[in-house]
Amino acid sequence: MENDAFFTNEAVVLGLLIVTLAFVFVTSESEHPFWKKFYTYVPALLLCYFIPALYNSFGLISAEDSSLYRIASRYLLPTSLVLFTLSIDLKEIAKLGGKAVIMFITGTVGIVIGGPLAILIVSTFNPDIFANNVDLWRGLSTIAGSWIGGGANQAAMLRVFEPDMNLFGQMIAVDIIVANIWMGFLLYWSRKPEVIDRLLKADSSSIKGVQERIEAYQLSIARIPSLTDFMKILGVGFGVTAVAHFMADRIAPWLSENYPALEEYSLTSGFFWIVVIATTIGIILSFTKARNLEGAGASKFGSAFLYVLIATIGMNMDITQVLDNPGFFVIGIVWILFHIILMLLVAWIIKAPFFFVAVGSQANIGGAASAPVVASAFHPSLATVGVLLAVLGYALGTYGAYACGLLMQWVTESFL
Repeated sequence: MENDAFFTNEAVVLGLLIVTLAFVFVTSESEHPFWKKFYTYVPALLLCYFIPALYNSFGLISAEDSSLYRIASRYLLPTSLVLFTLSIDLKEIAKLGGKAVIMFITGTVGIVIGGPLAILIVSTFNPDIFANNVDLWRGLSTIAGSWIGGGANQAAMLRVFEPDMNLFGQMIAVDIIVANIWMGFLLYWSRKPEVIDRLLKADSSSIKGVQERIEAYQLSIARIPSLTDFMKILGVGFGVTAVAHFMADRIAPWLSENYPALEEYSLTSGFFWIVVIATTIGIILSFTKARNLEGAGASKFGSAFLYVLIATIGMNMDITQVLDNPGFFVIGIVWILFHIILMLLVAWIIKAPFFFVAVGSQANIGGAASAPVVASAFHPSLATVGVLLAVLGYALGTYGAYACGLLMQWVTESFL
């Protein structure tokens, strides 16, 4: 298919994205009255995400014909995870308690029951959308796979329920647009979580305590970095990523060939193993002298890589596609609202901090590619929490999405 984007050269697109990131960071630090007032209301982090989305929506670049997201998610994401986990104190993370897991499970339940409830509600106001798309539930099941687990789980639902491929393409648009809008809200409120914490009557002292101790450690090892320090950081980050890819390239095919049933758990997914191995090695390195690389700015490199990932995530969103299928978009909005309401309700009941709401939700909706982004928006050292919960989503994704698909089929055939 011909690429109609204005910029088609990958190097040009990458340069545009990074220049955009630089522009946002420079203006956000500017003392000019206009920029100071502008960034009072518009978070810089959101612009790093939405400006690339506008580029894609108006045809300046094309996400469909670009491999930048795949490169960023496969190479930069695992590298950033290694660099974030170098200075992590696993004992401190354990002190966060079980509320993180509770909120993640709540998010999964919200998606499973939200799908069939969204069908019931939307059909009340617009029955034609289902009358003209009798197998719509099949396409919606692929969204459930994506929102609970990730791309591998979505592909599993595509094979299990076999929706029409044109319908599947429309579901991808709903998936990306709705999920990324919600991610935008999470990124916005991650700048001032204390506002939500007060509403939830939550005690975020455990999270703040972890942040303060990590920051104190970072100050104690801080130094003026040398070129050797930078090369060590890059060597460790990309070296571990190379090991993760090397092992994943062997583990995933071997499991697929010898234990094909494990595909239900996404254990035959290469990306699953890349993330797990990179995170595991990063945690192991946090018990060694490699932890001292944080003093030379390891997590800053990790943050830079993550911002590039944010830009590539944004460029996958085409805002104009909403107009092609407004009814489908409404279903997605209603669906995710159930997820959000349930998350906030349970958080209020157990007094869970907003951090657990945001990361637990994004570990479901966004998976391993974006859960660390949201977690690191609170503090770079907390990125690992997002990864660990997202990995749990891979394991639950197929079963949860399958159950959701069956419930949506039952609702469609029984009430519509």
